[in-house]
Amino acid sequence: MPVTGGTGGRGRAGARRGPTVPEGGLSPSEVGKEIAQHRSHAEVGEATGRDRTVSIIEAVLLAVVAVLAAWSGYSSAKWGTESRLKLAQASAARVEAASETQQADLNRNFDASTFNAWFTAKVAGNQIEMTVAERRFRPEFRVAFDAWIATDPDTNPHAPPGPTYMSQYVQPELAKAEALNKKADGLTEEGVADGNRSDDYVRTTVYLATVLFLVGISGHFRVTAARYGLVGVGIVILAFAIWQLAILPLPPA
Repeated sequence: MPVTGGTGGRGRAGARRGPTVPEGGLSPSEVGKEIAQHRSHAEVGEATGRDRTVSIIEAVLLAVVAVLAAWSGYSSAKWGTESRLKLAQASAARVEAASETQQADLNRNFDASTFNAWFTAKVAGNQIEMTVAERRFRPEFRVAFDAWIATDPDTNPHAPPGPTYMSQYVQPELAKAEALNKKADGLTEEGVADGNRSDDYVRTTVYLATVLFLVGISGHFRVTAARYGLVGVGIVILAFAIWQLAILPLPPA
């Protein structure tokens, strides 16, 4: 297939490179470069009598690619930011849940130590020490302790082993930790999904870069049929890219 040299040494076959796709989208400078080079080739083509129709089609494709590439890059960046924010929130929620769990363990250990002091004083028959130990009970533990005493553990063989085995013994820290872990799980799933959406937009940008490459090299061919063929393939890929963008969710506000 013969290839024109264009103007200067810039149009030599083998020296033409396709656009690169940076992370997050197609660089606007790449699109602008392709449009400028296309205009240069179009001017040369008109001077030698080339078909103006294919040049117009190429220009329209470049314009459409420029707009869609900007939108796709913007959407990818927005979804990427949303993903990072949600994953960070999930991490913070897990840290808070771990803190609540640790606090629950500390409270339970404290309740066990005060109850052991009370029980030791009871076995020893020291009413004063029993009273002192009871004063150290946390309000939440006191509710469970009173319920346990009501079961008459001294004579009732079916009484629970201690207040912590009573249904009245509630640790709100554990409930809060469980809620925080569930929240973290939900945020993690949403963050991963948002990251996948960002990747989908980047993949669409790759399709747009392919169109940009095909339209860019089509102007180097003297044979009009070859140019139409490259432009036709570009139109097909562009239509697929537009369909991909149409089914993808809009970026967050």
